[in-house]
Amino acid sequence: MISFIDYINKVSDTGDEFPLLTLDEFFDGNDDEYSIAPNQADDGRPGLAEIYDRFKNLENTEGVEWVRVFLHDDTEVNEEDEEITLYGDSIIVCSLLSAEEIAGLIDCEWLQSGGVSEFNPGEYINTYPDIPEGYKCFEVMWD
Repeated sequence: MISFIDYINKVSDTGDEFPLLTLDEFFDGNDDEYSIAPNQADDGRPGLAEIYDRFKNLENTEGVEWVRVFLHDDTEVNEEDEEITLYGDSIIVCSLLSAEEIAGLIDCEWLQSGGVSEFNPGEYINTYPDIPEGYKCFEVMWD
């Protein structure tokens, strides 16, 4: 999970209050099962480790440029104690694949996700990874 200092530096570098995080920055070492899709956490949603694995596999799929976590505005930054508590809103996929293909690869039903839809990151954040020609961004969302 991203360290407090790295998070503060990323906020400073991007100018975004809640910058996109890589899968590793959000999931690696994160054991808070309520940090993403909290409403489904007690209703059979796969655990964070399984979600992380599923999206890491997607990230390594041909036609996928990058996968990032879009943070929820409930993310807490405690500067006094130098702690952050991350809350993910959705997962953004930059890809040549269609929404339907992405939904099939990640199995939205298994994830208890609300589905996959096209997403324009520029409407919500200042800085995000490059989007190559022909690629689109898609949002995997929960309620």
